[in-house]
Amino acid sequence: MDTATPVNATIRQHPERAASAEAGDFLAAGTVAHVGFQVDGQPYVIPFSYQYDSSAPDRLYLHGGHSSHTLRALAAGAAVCVTVTMVDGLVYSRTALNHSMNYRSVVCFGRAQPIEDPEQKQAVFARMIERYFPGRTAGEHYAPATEAQLRATALLAVTIESMTAKARRGAPTGPLDGEPEALGTCGVVPL
Repeated sequence: MDTATPVNATIRQHPERAASAEAGDFLAAGTVAHVGFQVDGQPYVIPFSYQYDSSAPDRLYLHGGHSSHTLRALAAGAAVCVTVTMVDGLVYSRTALNHSMNYRSVVCFGRAQPIEDPEQKQAVFARMIERYFPGRTAGEHYAPATEAQLRATALLAVTIESMTAKARRGAPTGPLDGEPEALGTCGVVPL
């Protein structure tokens, strides 16, 4: 199992799109985390729902069944890369090369530890439900997890050791996009 220390994240391609100050906002707004790890030389990237709260900016939570290959590998110490991306628009240009998309993205590197305490698990799951479904509360809108359900669900806290964020916003930037008389069309399709 790979347990190498994660590399320090540096934005090399389009460094002008760096958005480090917004990394926590991107994690709080996202809905799907792609979780990357390696076992015996084989890389995996698996989508997960996740919990992130800006009051603990160095941590996010992943959950699933105890039989999950991903959660077992992470609990055993595998380095993890978690990526959250939101696509805000498709950017079309008058030149083929300058088609793009508007997005917000954050990449986190770290390690995970299992959470076993039932009260802590219950609290994390309640916050996660509230994050995905604002206004829903246990005991009013749904029955809280039972002790058996908590035991049956693995919960990992990923400690974020380093992260980077990047965003592209705005109109197309091709060399002909500012010329209304040029061939073709340009603009943004909001998503």
